[in-house]
Amino acid sequence: MLKTKLIHPRILQALAAAGHGAQVLITDGNYPASTQVKQGVETVYLNLTPGLVKVTDILDVLNKTISIESVTVMEPGEGEEPEIFLEFKECLGSEVGFNKEKRFDFYDQCVENDDLCLVIVSGEQRVYANILLTIGVV
Repeated sequence: MLKTKLIHPRILQALAAAGHGAQVLITDGNYPASTQVKQGVETVYLNLTPGLVKVTDILDVLNKTISIESVTVMEPGEGEEPEIFLEFKECLGSEVGFNKEKRFDFYDQCVENDDLCLVIVSGEQRVYANILLTIGVV
């Protein structure tokens, strides 16, 4: 029996096969996961209903399961920084690198990304709640 809180078999399998530099994308409920990720990447749909499961719930579990070296978030073209970015930073701590990309640059990064090994689609309703994790070393 596993001691980690993470028990989803497909997520565990993808993470076990990943190494340093591999990337995991957690999307909000608005992200076009069927078209804006590299073809053939393992995709797990946890979007049971709007608002469930939240990106921050998934991030919290993954942060306790794998070493996260840095993250990239999708930022709006203008306006204030989304409040969820503060939640991401609180969950990850100050030692994790925090990068921002404009929406279409973020999409391009996910579509052309040979290091992307897993996409987890959430039911998150907050906008700009997409986060790309880079796995670090243990």
